[in-house]
Amino acid sequence: MVERLQKVLSEYGIMSRRNAERLISEGKIKVDGQTAFLGQKIDPDTAKVTVSGKPVSFKKNKLIYIMLNKPRGYITSLSDEKGRPVVTELLEDIEERVYPVGRLDYDSEGLLILTNDGDLANHLMHPSMNKEKTYRVTVRGLTEASLKALGEPMVIDGYRIRPADVRLIGEMAEYSTVDIKIHEGRNRQIRKMCEDQGLTVARLKRVAIGPVKLGMLKQGEWRDLTPQELKSLKQANKSQR
Repeated sequence: MVERLQKVLSEYGIMSRRNAERLISEGKIKVDGQTAFLGQKIDPDTAKVTVSGKPVSFKKNKLIYIMLNKPRGYITSLSDEKGRPVVTELLEDIEERVYPVGRLDYDSEGLLILTNDGDLANHLMHPSMNKEKTYRVTVRGLTEASLKALGEPMVIDGYRIRPADVRLIGEMAEYSTVDIKIHEGRNRQIRKMCEDQGLTVARLKRVAIGPVKLGMLKQGEWRDLTPQELKSLKQANKSQR
């Protein structure tokens, strides 16, 4: 059956639709030797598709859902032009190709979900989902005024973000630790919120995505999501459509 290229790549667990659209726009995907274009339709039974020069196979894979505790110093990507470590290098025991749902920047750590279920990934990343994410942040320079301001509406990169839920966890010397729960998850949002208040971020760790919590999983290690965790993600996803 002929379908849009990005939909086929998602349905066969190769990458999310959003990532496929980005790579198509960057000219990194080819169909039958020709550079692909947005809106292009293919027949997965006959088309020969490559991503960054590597052929892809259109066969249904077992659906995989993984929780990873991402360490600092890893890129949330499948490859990096600068040769920096990527998160999938931590998943050597997994034969299926999985990709990250959303991002954590190079200097951030914590909960990252990876899957080859393109439909679930696409829904979880869609802006309309407003999936809550909780971060534990260690900062320097926190005051009562800046703590209060972090929980109020704020303009980041010209966009007015929704009020965050902020809770002071502890203080030690010149550093304070706070939990910040946000809804939009815009690029480097937590760091920009702290920068807006003149705070220096010493550590940033994502500890929850919606109902799924990182718990005691060690840095650099991964595990399968439990059936209950997966069910709760899908139910939260449906309830926000």
